[in-house]
Amino acid sequence: MWIYFILINIVAFFTMFIDKHKSKNNKWRIPEKRIWSLAILGGATGAAIGMYSFRHKTRHLTFAFFLPFLSLLHWLLISYLVINDINVINEVNQFIR
Repeated sequence: MWIYFILINIVAFFTMFIDKHKSKNNKWRIPEKRIWSLAILGGATGAAIGMYSFRHKTRHLTFAFFLPFLSLLHWLLISYLVINDINVINEVNQFIR
């Protein structure tokens, strides 16, 4: 799970970098659907960091508000899963003893 989460965020970060670079050079852009797909699939943190690092799409209200919000939701979900896994491991250890 961690490897997937790290990789999807790296891809989302560099997607924002590439799209910013293409916008500066008036080249074909990465569709916003693709950026949102990466964000929804777990890359919201990487996309948000990329957005602010490269000052890309920061004027788009949907990006400026929903990417950080989606990132927060992802971190809450991951925290819940980690805590739940720790509780399951503790219950198994108590059962074994």
